Amino acid sequence: MFTEGDMAVYPAHGVGVIKSIETQQVAGVDQTFYVLEIIGNSMRIMIPTSGSENVGLRSIVNKKEASEVLNILKDRGIEIDSQTWNRRYREYMEKIKTGSIFEVAAVLRDLFLLSADKDLSYGERKMLDTAKGLLVKELSIAQDVEEDKISKKIENIFS
Repeated sequence: MFTEGDMAVYPAHGVGVIKSIETQQVAGVDQTFYVLEIIGNSMRIMIPTSGSENVGLRSIVNKKEASEVLNILKDRGIEIDSQTWNRRYREYMEKIKTGSIFEVAAVLRDLFLLSADKDLSYGERKMLDTAKGLLVKELSIAQDVEEDKISKKIENIFS
């Protein structure tokens, strides 16, 4: 699916570069792994090539999908769930862990809209920052635009 040098997205960690494809012996069986280095923090993650789709490793979105993400952020026709903050936090964390940029965009939108009505908990503020960071990084690569311009575009959507 991926080759050395390809960019890929790993759920909850964001965009990385496939640094190498290595074979290692695990429990007496040779297994092939993608070695993904996350952009921004240089974290290295080894992902079995045979199960890469199962863990949510995927390609960067294209420009059309990036536009759909911005439309999700602009959508105001949603109703924010009035459940407790920790329940909401768990629900949003599950969405981020899917690795879907559309789910991450929905989390960011919902938290921004929620923050207009009430103060977010510490965990929710941190999650908002995480979701924004994940989106900014991927959208800047997908649209070949500097990260600060994408960040400003997102802030303008919510101002």
